[in-house]
Amino acid sequence: MSTTDTAPPRSAPSGPMLDSAGDARRRAGLRRMRLVATGLLVLAAIIFVATHGHGGVWGYVNAASEAAMVGAVADWFAVTALFRHPLGLPIPHTAIIPERKDSIGENLEEFVTENFLTADNVQERLAGAQVARRIGEWLADPANARRVVDQSAPALARAVGDIKDEDVKGLLDRVLLPRIAREPVSELLGTLLEGIVDDGSHHGLVDLTARELHAWVRDNRNSVTSIISERAPSWTPRWLDDTVSTRLHTEIVKWLEDIRDNPNHPVRGALDNVLRQLADQLQHDPDTMQQTEALKVRLLSHPNVSTSLLSLWKSGQSVLVEALNDPDGDLRARLARLISDTGQRLVTDPELQATVDRRISEVAGHLVSTYGRELSSVISQTIERWDGKEASDRIELHVGRDLQFIRINGTVVGGLVGLLIYTVSQFL
Repeated sequence: MSTTDTAPPRSAPSGPMLDSAGDARRRAGLRRMRLVATGLLVLAAIIFVATHGHGGVWGYVNAASEAAMVGAVADWFAVTALFRHPLGLPIPHTAIIPERKDSIGENLEEFVTENFLTADNVQERLAGAQVARRIGEWLADPANARRVVDQSAPALARAVGDIKDEDVKGLLDRVLLPRIAREPVSELLGTLLEGIVDDGSHHGLVDLTARELHAWVRDNRNSVTSIISERAPSWTPRWLDDTVSTRLHTEIVKWLEDIRDNPNHPVRGALDNVLRQLADQLQHDPDTMQQTEALKVRLLSHPNVSTSLLSLWKSGQSVLVEALNDPDGDLRARLARLISDTGQRLVTDPELQATVDRRISEVAGHLVSTYGRELSSVISQTIERWDGKEASDRIELHVGRDLQFIRINGTVVGGLVGLLIYTVSQFL
């Protein structure tokens, strides 16, 4: 803006813009083209003066040079008027860019918004970009996957560590636990239990229980026999109680050993049947469902539940933060392998690629449709911050070299038109 403007700028100037290496090359090219265009004008003027008053062929040359000067000056005026007042004279409708930079910025913003930042344009471009495959190829490289983990893990550790205990307790007491208490869980538990039994996912836990129970009974003979002896009648002799208890202990150990070693043991089958029956009752029996919901409410309403969950969170939080901050830890290695495997799937699974590409396209289309105008407003806001002369110089630096061809063409075309007109006038 000029110093004569009375209205304050809408935003502060951005300060002087420094030339980059590319700007230096553009400025040198602009300077050369200006010299060429101005040199043609000077050449036309010299020819005009040298041939003035001469007839014959020189008359044609004189007419062509005169018209060339007119064309050169007219196009010099047109090009110069875009960026500044020609010869410093405040001629109306000159210095267009400095005087109307804000309006130009708003029009450019509207043009970009309506013709480029549209959902259709963005989605069409993304459709052929194969974004998911490219991301997958990059992530499939273990070095890249490790780089992602190493760069994100410290920030994630800080984020997890900054979570306050009172915030977690408030979330538990006011949101999670009341929400779980309101939501029916019986049918969900029954469905999960049914799936576990059908898949045999519980067999590992049964094996572990059988092994540990057999080992305990085998290694704690005195405790087991003492428990059995306490149940014996008071009138039986002591030696008989000890004999029976010892024999029962031996049989229990053999029985548990058989359960441990035989995957098809009747006890295992009976346990599966009990679990299937419980799963069915949790889903379809009203009494069982009601009792389950009542038990859930009693458990969640107990004051120690949120305290216990908070303690569990604190322990998990400290372990997680420590693991994320360990560059050589197992967690980072596992995360890197997970990311690399996911990238490999993106490369080899066409269906997954299509799904990810579709989601990316939908999100990008929504963002552009919702925030496209806000994104393009950076154009007008940036131009508003520029000083008028500085904005003009910056734009001229990028397009001025090409505009000098207008001056050159004006000189050449003007000379040819002048020669044509002079020739026609001689015939007439």
